[in-house]
Amino acid sequence: MSQRIVESWPGDRLPTRPRQPSPTTVTRPPDFLRNRLSANGLTTIRWDMLKDVCGCRDAGIGAIGLWQPKVLEFGEERTAELLHDASLKVSSVSWAGGFTGTNGQAFREAVWEAGETIRLAGAVGADCVVVVSGSRAGHTLNHARRLLLEALRELTDVAEDAGVDLALQPMNSMFADWTFLTRLDDAVDMLALVNHPRLKLAFDTYHLWQEPNLLEQLPDLVPLIGVVQVSDWRDPPRSRHDRVLPGDGIIPLAPILETLIGAGYQRHFDLQVWSDELWQGDYLQLLRRGRQQFESLLPRLPSAVNPLG
Repeated sequence: MSQRIVESWPGDRLPTRPRQPSPTTVTRPPDFLRNRLSANGLTTIRWDMLKDVCGCRDAGIGAIGLWQPKVLEFGEERTAELLHDASLKVSSVSWAGGFTGTNGQAFREAVWEAGETIRLAGAVGADCVVVVSGSRAGHTLNHARRLLLEALRELTDVAEDAGVDLALQPMNSMFADWTFLTRLDDAVDMLALVNHPRLKLAFDTYHLWQEPNLLEQLPDLVPLIGVVQVSDWRDPPRSRHDRVLPGDGIIPLAPILETLIGAGYQRHFDLQVWSDELWQGDYLQLLRRGRQQFESLLPRLPSAVNPLG
């Protein structure tokens, strides 16, 4: 409760109205940015689909990145109903790909499975499907590129029919067994070759923060980005599954996020933390802390707060 300050005045003067305290200016992330966070099912790898959805709601996170094995286990129709009832948006579905035979699949089989993933994404209202090319798998680099190019040209039409985007993901070279796209330019070149509005980029801060002149490149990349995946880099990493929450590592996330947002990025930021250590902990606490630390890294806008309420 505020205290009224009583001032004395001479008897021949009328009292003046007590001065009200000036509003205090604070800074906070705008609501439309705070509401763009999603939590990926790989961050909560031991939870099932129902726990993922309830955990997002309990942590104050309004969107989810779906990990396809959880959806298939829970059931596609049940998942769609659950997401609708919880009013959760879907930032992405992971993954489609492996077109080079990485997983022992023939090319046509991998393309067919990717098409099924795209149709699933359309059914649950996802923004995009994350696409991972597969490793070179014994192919020449040119042949691996041709396989990916053929798959993407076919699947972008499927994505158009489903009303979702494809988000092609480049990765750090330590994940070369996942994809031969280990540089940002490799993925951007592929987008240019396919030249389809449904083909976008999955921008993962963990994989791409060491790209040369990244901040200078980001404004031109924003129209191409389908989803931004957010985590941080432990220095040094102890394994390939050793990510940390945003703000707990050495990635300069604040300027990266500020540059993306300043250049007009309006899609989701997907909290995707692969961590042998954090996977053993309390997932609800992990999501809550992830949300809080993500919000602390967002650009701030001034707003006036009246101290009298």
